[in-house]
Amino acid sequence: MSPRIGTTAMILAAGLGTRLKALTQNKPKALVELNGKPLLQHCIENLIANGFYHIVINVHHFGEQIIDLVKHNKFDAVIQISDERDLLMDTGGGIVKATPLFKDSKAVLVHNVDIISNVNLREMAAQFIDSKDDAWLLTQDRETNRKLLFDDDDQLVGWMNKSEKQFKWVDESKSALRQAQGPSLKEMAFSGLHFFRSDLFAEFEYKPQSVIDLYLNLAKNNRIVSKPIQPDYWFDLGKPEQLEHASSYLNTQVK
Repeated sequence: MSPRIGTTAMILAAGLGTRLKALTQNKPKALVELNGKPLLQHCIENLIANGFYHIVINVHHFGEQIIDLVKHNKFDAVIQISDERDLLMDTGGGIVKATPLFKDSKAVLVHNVDIISNVNLREMAAQFIDSKDDAWLLTQDRETNRKLLFDDDDQLVGWMNKSEKQFKWVDESKSALRQAQGPSLKEMAFSGLHFFRSDLFAEFEYKPQSVIDLYLNLAKNNRIVSKPIQPDYWFDLGKPEQLEHASSYLNTQVK
């Protein structure tokens, strides 16, 4: 490993890209282009610019195409592949599978491949390492059906899907109380970005599972907190219309 490596970034790039429909018929979502460049390349270059020189990428759908992109580009980073082509592990299972690759890192940033923003990840990584928290979930105050729920100490206590009136709680024995609390809980949208200590997921079973479910489990005995962000721009590029919006914004606002 390079002596520059103190943090690791994991790019979640194994998804099927079903919301992008025709754009992912012959390639993975990670290789869908934004302004002439694959989303994965945008993500890698941004991470390197923010001081992440060890990057792990998980692959599944058309995974060989992602591996080829990494091989044929001379990125200034150590890049490792976590191969899920035999079995898609979901957001949590993918992190569990890749955990042995984090062993030399002080902290890990997970970055969804379809998120593009100008969050100062270098600064946040340094702040997280200096904190006493076990994980930071980067959150936003924006409209979405799915929200993470936090108490007054910014500790994770639950998750909800408003449209389906579905709830999950760190402590299910307090579910009725938590729902009754309603407005006293902070409802925040997840940004697709999160930091954690490198061994945080080491004890979980190796199987497909959601990272939100794992965080709800971890929050029973660990500090899993909300860290609100307000970048100049943040885009979730899971749908064609979102790609068009981001493309237009970046062409007119970002030099």
